[in-house]
Amino acid sequence: MMNYTNTTTELSDSQIDTAIISVGATEQFGPCLPMHLDTLIAEQYAQAYGIELNAYVLPTLPFNTSEEHAHFKGTVTVSPNIITSMLEEIIVNLSRQGFNKFVLCNGHGGAYWESAFIKHINFKYPDLILIHPHHNRNAWEAAIHSAGLEGLNELHGGLLSVCTAMWLCPDKVKLHSMGSDIPQGYIKFADFMGWEKLTTDGCWGLFNLGDFISEELALKGKVFWETFIQHKCEGLKDLLVEAFLKKTNRV
Repeated sequence: MMNYTNTTTELSDSQIDTAIISVGATEQFGPCLPMHLDTLIAEQYAQAYGIELNAYVLPTLPFNTSEEHAHFKGTVTVSPNIITSMLEEIIVNLSRQGFNKFVLCNGHGGAYWESAFIKHINFKYPDLILIHPHHNRNAWEAAIHSAGLEGLNELHGGLLSVCTAMWLCPDKVKLHSMGSDIPQGYIKFADFMGWEKLTTDGCWGLFNLGDFISEELALKGKVFWETFIQHKCEGLKDLLVEAFLKKTNRV
């Protein structure tokens, strides 16, 4: 694996032809958690996929389509047209240097542009492949079970988010109870309006201080994400290579 801290000579000599593009977000996570959690998660994805595929790992982009959080101060949201145009520019420029295999990983669950963008790029550029790592559909359930988080009712900013932050950036966490149990019926409105209209503090989930000690929270975050990413890595190389060969008529 190589990344942007390597030299151009090292990268050329390696003959690496695969690049990992990761996108995070800068968005509110309630009153107690920092706004770069999705970026930290995307960095974890990129590092693991880079190792698995012996790829060139680009720096994680810290902005995404975060319209649902845009009312909360500090959140940055970028339109899907802008972000996909930029990503296309990156892919095109790298393809001119000999990269022909690309993996896109996303730390933000609200990035609905991802699937359309992948289809568009693969249709428009016949000599390269762009994939997402969503082939193992049981990865989330396996991670929930391994971390002991069964019954989790959270979209954003609840117990799992606290566990994640306590693992990745504990010094940035202000541990207090936050969030609430959002009525089940509200899910149908989630994509239609800002979450300041649907939640009490931006959290779609609940965290009760005192349910777990700090070390337990951090361990649950570590176990969840390491399990999830491990499942995402399984079969990823075979998927990428087979997709490339099929698409470019090399089989």
